Amino acid sequence: MTSVAPVDFAETDLDTLAELEGKLAILVTADGKLDNAGRRVNRLSKQAVARMLESERWEKVKSGEGFTMGFPAGLAAKALCVIKLDRRPSVEDARKAGASLAKFKGKDPLTICAGSTTRLSDLALGLVLRDYTFDAHKTADKTVAEGSVIQCNKPEDAKADAEAAMAVADGVFFTRDLVNEPANVLTTQEFADRLEAMRDIGLDVEVLEEKDLAKLGMGALLGVGQGSDAPSKVVVMQWNGGADEKPLALIGKGVVFDTGGISLKPAGGMEDMTMDMGGAGVVAGVMRTLALRKAKANVVGLVGLVENMPDARAQRPGDVVTSMKGDTIEVINTDAEGRLVLCDVMWYAQDRFEPSGMIDLATLTGAIIIGLGHENAGVFSNNDALSNAFLKAAASEGEGAWRLPMGQAYDDLLKSRIADMKNVGGRAAGSITAAQFLGRFVKDDTPWIHLDIAGVASVKSETKLAPKGATGWGVMALDRLVRDEYES
Repeated sequence: MTSVAPVDFAETDLDTLAELEGKLAILVTADGKLDNAGRRVNRLSKQAVARMLESERWEKVKSGEGFTMGFPAGLAAKALCVIKLDRRPSVEDARKAGASLAKFKGKDPLTICAGSTTRLSDLALGLVLRDYTFDAHKTADKTVAEGSVIQCNKPEDAKADAEAAMAVADGVFFTRDLVNEPANVLTTQEFADRLEAMRDIGLDVEVLEEKDLAKLGMGALLGVGQGSDAPSKVVVMQWNGGADEKPLALIGKGVVFDTGGISLKPAGGMEDMTMDMGGAGVVAGVMRTLALRKAKANVVGLVGLVENMPDARAQRPGDVVTSMKGDTIEVINTDAEGRLVLCDVMWYAQDRFEPSGMIDLATLTGAIIIGLGHENAGVFSNNDALSNAFLKAAASEGEGAWRLPMGQAYDDLLKSRIADMKNVGGRAAGSITAAQFLGRFVKDDTPWIHLDIAGVASVKSETKLAPKGATGWGVMALDRLVRDEYES
């Protein structure tokens, strides 16, 4: 697993600033006021910082961003970064500053003079998240990134505050690694093995094999994977950190590779379908974070792991499968497979755990990308209170999410001539009819959210807190939801 680059905290030491090697950063307020460390660096650099603060360039710098000086006079550091950040910044600006510093840092050791600035845990989180690199399959010499030291007025307090943030970063990295892995590495077995390894951090992990799934009647899930040599599995991860309360259930689609099955996808871009297990990756990352920070909540994460391949044994368009619920489904398109996986796992979760709420995540439809692009995940729900709580959590963590409508008219599009329902409702409102399909497998008294993360799980260009590729979207928002709504 990609490790989180270490971030340490230390007392501000003005006497050693001149001798510090690697890279050095100072934080300066929008009005250009320098703290003790800033004044010392300014004197050492022969007023270079002050001259820059008086220039038009400083006025154009946005909060959380900065400028750099290479090989500054009077300092041993190879570069100096001056970041514009108020003493009491917003969460967004603090994380943005951390991300800016990660780009400045590169592989070098970095010392950040933060003085009395608050929200240092958010700055540290932005720093480590943007410092992520996935190079597991590159053979060139790899330079391990050096750590960072944040010098501040109360380092012990800052370090304690940052522990939970580093647990979040660990969960995000775990998700990113899973989503970035190629399918010949991250098979259903390898995925299950990595989840089982989290027993070491306190999770209760159980793997249901195909014989178990057949006994339970998961005909919809098993139908998706029957064309692959990779065995289909369901992995159950439990974190019992709260009082004797019903758990929140998180359900993830884990299609480790999606060819589309008999309804074969076009060749162009099919390589991206290694990320079709993104929902399961997020669930795994959230469970890891909850265990690492010892959340005082009961949460269960369930992921359905399958591979959708064309084969003599693969299910065909026109086949009828029977779900664990007992409903029959006419498979119109074998490329609409994620909902077939989720519906059985959702029903199992409700039958076994009677959760207080249920949230499923899936890279489910291309239609959600057409509607929302790569800025927001689609949110569908049967419960306003749960939906609003999630949207608030997502907004507070800077993870885009937008609620879309549901209704009977959309549900009617799933009517089948020969079965209880079809697995697709046509091109119109494709993301909504997919949600309507899943909604048929939600018990009436279960608050439920469906998150379509097809547009946000992996992206072609860098984001504020991630390089291009897997983002880990959802780990921070769901962890925040658990903190705000489910911890005792």
